Amino acid sequence: MVHTSLDVVDEKISALGKALVDQRELYLGLLYPTEDHKVYPLMLTRAEEAHNPRAESMFPNRMLRYGYVTNSKVKFVMVVDASNTALRDNEIRSMFRKLHNSYTDVMCNPFYNPGDRIQSRAFDSMVTSMMIQVC
Repeated sequence: MVHTSLDVVDEKISALGKALVDQRELYLGLLYPTEDHKVYPLMLTRAEEAHNPRAESMFPNRMLRYGYVTNSKVKFVMVVDASNTALRDNEIRSMFRKLHNSYTDVMCNPFYNPGDRIQSRAFDSMVTSMMIQVC
């Protein structure tokens, strides 16, 4: 799901080309329309779903994928539940800006080695607060 989103981000960057570099807006918006993904609990297999007419309505899961790319070509993908009607485009954009600012703070830390796993309490708490806000 996220790998496909990264491919779409690359396509959008290629399509925009120099225009993306010239503009200040790094938000790519909705990457592609929603798709149905079913979340199967351990007790319900695909074979059992075929025999259970209610199974399809029991576990629908529609997701929206949004993209953002930084000036240094770092890509962020946000996956949100489509049933969350409280999130509008400007809220998603704001969340990406907060994520970008927090990521920049981590990268500017002189003790951070690029390529290492991010181990920052401030970054973790910011991401956690964003996730709680969405839910």
